[in-house]
Amino acid sequence: MNEQITGAVFKQMVLHGAAAITAHKQAINDLNVFPVPDGDTGTNMSMTIGAAVTELRKASPATLDQAASVTASALLRGARGNSGVILSLLFRGLSKGLKGCESADAATFAAAMQEGVSAAYKAVMKPAEGTVLTVSRLAAKAAVDAAVEESDVEKVLEAAICQGNEALAQTIDMNPVLKKAGVVDAGGKGYLLILEGMLAELRGEPMPETESDSEPQKEKADFVAMAAEEITFAFDTVFIVRKATADISLEPLRTYLNSIGDSLVIGEDDEAFKVHVHTNIPGSALNEAQKYGTLELAKIENMRTQADDLAAGKHVQSTDDLDAIEESLESGCEQGGHVVAEPEKPYGFLAVCAGEGLAAVFRDLGADGVVSGGQTMNPSTESLLEGVDKIPAETVFILPNNSNIIMAAQQCAALTEKRVVVIPSKTVPQGITAMMNVDFEAPDAKTLEAAMTGSLSTVSTAQITYAARNSDFDGFDIKAGDYLALMEGKLFGTDGNLDTLLENLAASAREKEASFISLYFGEDVSEEDAQKAAAVFEQACPEAEVAVLSGGQPVYYYIISME
Repeated sequence: MNEQITGAVFKQMVLHGAAAITAHKQAINDLNVFPVPDGDTGTNMSMTIGAAVTELRKASPATLDQAASVTASALLRGARGNSGVILSLLFRGLSKGLKGCESADAATFAAAMQEGVSAAYKAVMKPAEGTVLTVSRLAAKAAVDAAVEESDVEKVLEAAICQGNEALAQTIDMNPVLKKAGVVDAGGKGYLLILEGMLAELRGEPMPETESDSEPQKEKADFVAMAAEEITFAFDTVFIVRKATADISLEPLRTYLNSIGDSLVIGEDDEAFKVHVHTNIPGSALNEAQKYGTLELAKIENMRTQADDLAAGKHVQSTDDLDAIEESLESGCEQGGHVVAEPEKPYGFLAVCAGEGLAAVFRDLGADGVVSGGQTMNPSTESLLEGVDKIPAETVFILPNNSNIIMAAQQCAALTEKRVVVIPSKTVPQGITAMMNVDFEAPDAKTLEAAMTGSLSTVSTAQITYAARNSDFDGFDIKAGDYLALMEGKLFGTDGNLDTLLENLAASAREKEASFISLYFGEDVSEEDAQKAAAVFEQACPEAEVAVLSGGQPVYYYIISME
C-alpha cells in the first residue's frame, strides 16, 4: 500500500514509465494508420520521456516538487513531435499541481493529474477528441473520483488506467480515420503505457529491460569503477583516412599502432579506413596513418580526465562540446548549457529540414541556421532552442516545415529571452516560399510574419516516398515497399511503378495551372533519373518553368513544389 509519493518514489515511477513505453514503442508506432516512414508516435514519446530519464538519473530529488520539476523541465526541452509536446504538457501541469509538495497523498496526486490535463488542453489550439487528450482527461477524472474513497495511490492509478483503457477503446469510434483503420489512438496508448509503468513501480514489479538501460549504464558504471591511474593509455583516438590506393595493405600500420596502444580496431573499405585506438601519443598515430592516405577526420579525448570528472559527478567533456566551447570563448553567454548570441540585427531565421541540398537552399535564401530533422526524425524543443539562441537577432522566425514539429517549435518562446515567431510551414516548399517572401528591411516583426504566413497558401506540395507497412487506407490497398504519392500531406496515390505516380502528379500540376515547378530529389535518386522525372512535368505543363535541385533528403525520393 502506498499512501504517499515522495520525490525518490516519483523518480523511480518516471524511470519505470519510460522503460515501459520504450519497450513497446514499435507497437505504438504500428498504430499510426498513415503508412509513411515518419517520426512515429512511439518513437517521439519514448525519446521525449527519455530526456527526463537522463536528467533524473543525475538527480537525487529531496522532495516530490523537485522530482516533478526536473521531469517537467526535461520533457519540455526534449519534446519531439506533437505527441511528445502533449506528453510534456501533461507532466508540466502535473508538476504545477505538485508545487511545494514534499510528498503527495492519493487525492493530491490525482488533482495534479487533472492539472496536467488542463495544461495540455489550454496549449492545443483546437483540441480534438479521440486522441491522447481524451484518454488523459477521462483517466484523470477517474483518479480524482477514486481518491474520494481511496487513500492508496496504487488504487487511484489503477482506476485512472482502467478508465483510460475504456476511453482508448472508444477512440476508434470518435475518430473516423481510426475507425476505418480499426486501431486505437497511438498517443493515448503511449500515455497509458507510461501510467502502467508508473503503477508497476509502486507495486514493486521489475522494470522492463531496454537497450538504453543496458549498455550505456554498464559503460557509465565501468568508468566510475575505473580510477584514472588505472588507465594505461590516456587518449581515446578515432580517425578516418582516405586511402592513397584501394589495394594498400594496412598490416604495417596495425603492427605499429599495437606497439603504441591498445583497444585497436581498424575497419576499411576500398576507399577509406577508420581507426580506433587508445594511446598516449595520438599525434604519432595520426602521423603514421597519413603514410597510407589523406587524413579526413579525427577525434581525440582524454579518458583520464573524463574518468575523474565522472567520478566527481561533473559534466564529462567530449568533442561534442567543441562548438559550444568555441562560441562561448569567442562571445556570448550561456543559457541552459548552450551559447546565447547577443542581438546584432532585428530578424533571424531558423529552418528545419533534412538533406544538405535543402539546407543550402535555405541558407542561400537568408536562413541563419538549419536544424536537421523532418519526417523521419522530429527534432526536440531543445535542439530548436539551441538553434534559436545561436542566431544573433532580437526576433527569430522558425520554419518547422512539418506539421509534427510546429508544437515543439512553439515551446521555444517560453525558454528564451529572444522573441520567437513560428511560421506554421507544414512542408519544405512552404518554408522555401516563406523565405522567398522575406523583406529583410520590414518595419516590424508583425509585418514580416504576415507576409511570410500569407505566402504559405500560394504553394502546393507533393512528395513521393514508400510505404513503411501494409495498410488499407482511404480506399487504397497499400503494400509495404509500394511507392506513395502525397499531396498536401494527404495520400494522393500508390503504385509499384514510380513513373505512374510522377505522371499522375504532373497531370495534377497541369490542373492547378502551376507556373513554377521545383523537383527536389533525395539522396537515393540520381540526377539523371531526376531529369527524367522533370521531363514528365515539362511535357504535361509546357508553359511552366521546371527546375531540378538536389535536396539530399532521406526517405523521400522527391519533394515537389507547385506554384
